[in-house]
Amino acid sequence: MGLFDGLPVSPDKAYLREELSRIDESWAAARFDSLPHVVHILTSKDREGEVQFLKEHSDVVEEVVDEVVHAYHSGFNKAIQNYSQILRLFSESTESISVLKVDLADAKKCLSARSKQLHQLWYRSVTLRHIISLLDQIEGIAKVPARIEKLIAEKQFYAAVQLHVQSTLMLEREGLQTVGALQDVRSELMKLRGILFYKVLEDLHAHLYNKGEYSSASFHEKDDEVPTTTAVALSMNNAQTLSRRTRLLKGDNQVGIHGDGSYRAASVDGGSSFDGHDEEGALELHDEVTLDGHATSVRVNGGEGYPKDVKTVSRQLPTWLSNSTPDEFLETMKKSNAPLHVKYLQTMVECLCILGKVAAAGAMICQRLRPTIHETITSKIKVHAELVNSSRYGISHTARTATPGLHFVKGQLESYHLPKQKRQNGILLAGTLSTVSPVSPVMAPTGKAQAAAKELLDSILDTVVRIFENHVVVGEILESKSAQFDNPPKSLPIDVNWNPDSEASQVTGGYSIGFSLTVLQSECQQLICEILRATPEAASADAAVQTARLASKVPSKGKRDGAEEGLTFAFRFMDASISIPNEGVDLIRQGWNRRGPNVLQEGYGSAGVLPEQGIYLAASIYRPVLQFTDKVASLLPKKYSQLGNDGLLAFVENFVKDHFLPTMFVDYRKSVQQAISSPAAFRPRAHTAATYTPSVEKGRPVLQGLLAIDFLAKEVLGWAQAMPKFAGDLVKYVQTFLERTYERCRTAYMEAVLEKQSYMLIGRHDIEKLMRLDPASACLPNAVGQSNVNSHTTDAETVEVELELCDLLLNLRPIKQENLIRDDNKLILLASLSDSLEYVADSIERLGQTTAKAPNQVEETGKKNHSRSSTTPSRDLASFADEYRKLAIDCLKVLRVEMQLETIFHMQEMTTREYLEDQDAEEPDDFIISLTAQIMRRDEEMAPFVVGVKRNYIYGGICSVAANASIKALADMKSINLFGVQQICRNSIALEQALAAIPSINSEAVQQRLDHVRTYFELLNMPYEALLAFITEHEHLFTAAEYANLLKVQVPGREIPADAQDRVSDILSR
Repeated sequence: MGLFDGLPVSPDKAYLREELSRIDESWAAARFDSLPHVVHILTSKDREGEVQFLKEHSDVVEEVVDEVVHAYHSGFNKAIQNYSQILRLFSESTESISVLKVDLADAKKCLSARSKQLHQLWYRSVTLRHIISLLDQIEGIAKVPARIEKLIAEKQFYAAVQLHVQSTLMLEREGLQTVGALQDVRSELMKLRGILFYKVLEDLHAHLYNKGEYSSASFHEKDDEVPTTTAVALSMNNAQTLSRRTRLLKGDNQVGIHGDGSYRAASVDGGSSFDGHDEEGALELHDEVTLDGHATSVRVNGGEGYPKDVKTVSRQLPTWLSNSTPDEFLETMKKSNAPLHVKYLQTMVECLCILGKVAAAGAMICQRLRPTIHETITSKIKVHAELVNSSRYGISHTARTATPGLHFVKGQLESYHLPKQKRQNGILLAGTLSTVSPVSPVMAPTGKAQAAAKELLDSILDTVVRIFENHVVVGEILESKSAQFDNPPKSLPIDVNWNPDSEASQVTGGYSIGFSLTVLQSECQQLICEILRATPEAASADAAVQTARLASKVPSKGKRDGAEEGLTFAFRFMDASISIPNEGVDLIRQGWNRRGPNVLQEGYGSAGVLPEQGIYLAASIYRPVLQFTDKVASLLPKKYSQLGNDGLLAFVENFVKDHFLPTMFVDYRKSVQQAISSPAAFRPRAHTAATYTPSVEKGRPVLQGLLAIDFLAKEVLGWAQAMPKFAGDLVKYVQTFLERTYERCRTAYMEAVLEKQSYMLIGRHDIEKLMRLDPASACLPNAVGQSNVNSHTTDAETVEVELELCDLLLNLRPIKQENLIRDDNKLILLASLSDSLEYVADSIERLGQTTAKAPNQVEETGKKNHSRSSTTPSRDLASFADEYRKLAIDCLKVLRVEMQLETIFHMQEMTTREYLEDQDAEEPDDFIISLTAQIMRRDEEMAPFVVGVKRNYIYGGICSVAANASIKALADMKSINLFGVQQICRNSIALEQALAAIPSINSEAVQQRLDHVRTYFELLNMPYEALLAFITEHEHLFTAAEYANLLKVQVPGREIPADAQDRVSDILSR
């Protein structure tokens, strides 16, 4: 029975649980019905037994009840006693309250009679407490100057400013203003305010130019961790981004600055009364002051653009704030993820804002901006010069280790950096090429001066960018705070020059991001002009006008903001006029402005670093300035974005477009003209004993004029790759030079071939077509998109093309000597011109491919706001390469046809001579001796200028023409004897030996062709019947006309029947 499981039955009575479990559950029902049990007993046979059974159950239940009552008896008794005690206490309390009411009524009557005396006593106690508090405050304030000096010595500027402002406010409180003993303290605090302002401004100035303890440049040189004071890491709310590089304090009001213009010092509990020192020596403020402003937010771009090596300590309190009283600014510093140097700049600006010295600080920063930048650049150049001078390798080391800005061009330009040694042909090229260029090797696109100038400018502009980062941080903070100074603080001692109606630029003393950027770029421009040796007039035509206009601008009401937004960058202008408050005058007296802005500044000393200076260094300057402009644009807030486009890059681009490119064009045009018009420009320069080599470095005898043009073209394209925006203009220059050179080459070609039969023949359409189909033309350089020969030409078609071409040439007989090029020097010139043209064409094609890749390189290094020049070349360099190759092919064609015509000219004597010899032939005919000697002489002279396959092309047509001319000459012969046949065979053998001596010619093909000639003439020695048998067996070896000529010629001792021609025709017609 689960109902009785919780009964408090003792262990020795455990059997009761078993007895209870035997009792039927119906006895424990909530609504017990006794009738069934009565009926059961009455109807039972053993009524006594049933009754006895029920009595036993009853005893068990009673015993269980006894156990339960026994277990709970003591608890019941205690509860009853407690209730009794409670009732007694309530009764006593009622009686005590009644007595208290009576006593209170009596006390009220007594006190009402002495209320005036009690009020007097309370007022006296309050007065005494206030006097004690004032005495404590006076004692603490008297020690404040010493504590401020200690904090200044420890560079705890923010804590010193807090202490100064809090003490100043306390001295102005009612009750302390009339204390004469505090007048000295007030005087000391006023002095300390100036000292504190000077120290803060000096430290801010040092950090602006990365010369401070917490500057990013300092941490770039250190490897140790930045010491910080441990603070609780707080979660940081996201704030709106104002620029890409900094986080600024932004909100309706800053720490302690309220909407009503009053300044209230903040502390942990928001109090403002002095109550002695705490353990850290700081002031505790107790009077309740409610801050009515919003919580200050902090914004820092998450590291974009900042140097990766600058260590940042996020969500920790920097060491310079360790002694400061906690306030909202400190909380923002804890939450800020900005780099350490940005936090320090924010702290210094916050100190200036609390001191109310923003205008004076801005004025002094403006005063010192230009001299400091000039000094920074000069010192950077001096350090660089010392490093270069101390280096063992000097400037050459600089050129090797320079950044790869210009050196990516080196791969394309290495071809003309020839070693200064004699070539295999004994000609020194390096000195010749160096004299061709209008610039010295040091000033060339990959010269030492270019590398040194780029490295120097990269270093200086990187330093300037780092400085400008700091100016952006400070400028944005001041601009965000300028709106809060529309009304001057009422409770803060103000400057005598405070103007409540001044605008934001006047609040910051004329200092702004636009002003700092303008001055920075002006100094960089001055440095660039020194490197380029450019004068202000050369730099900008209207520079003086812009200088005067910008120098006269005063930051007056209603004009200052507009002047900054539309500021145009001039060559060099003086700093804008700035009204300096009294503090600024004091600083000048203290030596802070040791160099006035209008003092004539000396040069930067770049000549001590660079091997040379001059206008051609604009190429090495362009890319650093382009990268500098991109970095500046990434730093600038959106409202100043236009300043980045109209600055240094615009000056450099205008200088390049208006001065550098015209100067370069004139210089290189003059060099090109001298190169192609000199007497040695188209004079083949090689020894006859030399062999052809495909490399210029190893002695390839490229014509000096064309080699110089190739050198100049590569050099100009080197400038193009250094300045991609102007690549279109420079490529046009190259095209102009190549066009003039092509005209000069065409002139030299025409001088060699004018009125010559070979030149006129290659212009004939039928011959030009057959020469293009000739398999020998496969060795010719292909023009773009063209093929010289059909790769599917069969042997039969090849023989047919050769025969057709030979027939056309043989039909030109008799060949006159005046129609041939008899001057070997002209032939050598054609050979050298062909090879040189092909060399230049290959070089132009490679340069064209390099130029085509230039836009992709510009997209990687330049931004959208630096678009390429809109000038697009009307023709690409590939078209010029095609023209050069065509002219080279024409030269080779003329040489091939010339040698064929020369062969025909000598072989045509066979038709006028009778071969009735009376003795064996020991020597070939004179015309064959002359021909073979001419072939060998010309081949020897052309060998250094023509590659082997081209030699094969030039001399490869001689064999077929000679063979066909010999066979066809039989038709013009009237008679020939045995010795005559031997003489002709001796001629063919001599010609075969001469052609086989040319290394590039296939001697087997020559032997096969001339064996064919010998076989043909040896048929004349056969009797008629033997000849018929030969024709029957070899009916396709010769043509029908050739077989017929064998029968027509008279051979002594050979009888030819009358029907011989018919019988041969029958045999051939089968």
